[in-house]
Amino acid sequence: MATALVFSGQGSQYVGMMRDLTETFPEAKQMLAEADSIMGTSLSTICFDGPAETLKETRYTQPALFVHEAILATLLKEKVTFHAAAGHSLGEYSALFAAGVVDFATGLGLVKLRGELMFRAGETLPGTMAAVVGMDDEKVRELCASLTNSNDIIVAANFNSPGQVVISGSAEYLRSKMPDFKAAGAKMVKELPVSGAFHSPLMQSAQNELEKAIYAATMHDAKVEVYANALAKPLRKADEIRAALVQQLTAPVLWTQSVQAMQASGVDTFIELGPGNVLQGLVKRIVSGTVSISGVDTAEHVKALLS
Repeated sequence: MATALVFSGQGSQYVGMMRDLTETFPEAKQMLAEADSIMGTSLSTICFDGPAETLKETRYTQPALFVHEAILATLLKEKVTFHAAAGHSLGEYSALFAAGVVDFATGLGLVKLRGELMFRAGETLPGTMAAVVGMDDEKVRELCASLTNSNDIIVAANFNSPGQVVISGSAEYLRSKMPDFKAAGAKMVKELPVSGAFHSPLMQSAQNELEKAIYAATMHDAKVEVYANALAKPLRKADEIRAALVQQLTAPVLWTQSVQAMQASGVDTFIELGPGNVLQGLVKRIVSGTVSISGVDTAEHVKALLS
């Protein structure tokens, strides 16, 4: 039996996140206070009280998720033994923290910069994303390639589960081409509330700046295998992890393939650490056979595991 910790990305945040953790566990309160100091703003107030529109801004969402997930990983480190880790997009940084690749301050510093750079890139080159449901993954990829030209980009950005792919690209152009995916057989095509074309070439400016910070940051070899979004394969060496992190910003998130690879390696227990249960739903649609899938978000969840 082998256990994998998985960490969610943008879209899982909610107003009120972490409040009960900080009220229950002194270590959580201390970590969030450190986060406020690193951020130079009251991230705790945004998480506890919102408003939701502020929490949804990429520059705040990403640090909020990282801190929440890092707190959970810290509270459970003595109790939960795991053999692999993976995170969806931003969640990959939480996976690296859990695997001992980066410490809390280093991880949050990179996430803070990543969120700011992606927010800025979205303002400079307006982009958006849309979920395409019920269409063969390869057909989505092929249609994206046929629609991309020298002026406008549409790419497959997130392979979330079989038949659920998120596309990313130039805002107005992608919106105008959404009916093409319906015509090609998709059951649903829905634009997502994001501030940019994440995991697409439109993030190149953000990638260039983030790369410098990633290579300047202190990183250690991973204590367990970390499945990289951009590769869908396990990494342990710090230099390989750096390269995959840089690539991640403009490359698709190969979540379906990562979960399949983890199961093929012997993982039969998946525990989602972080707000909500998005990844639990995706994992259920990806894995085959009998596996254990659960989640940890609140103080009650933590206490149940620690008891």
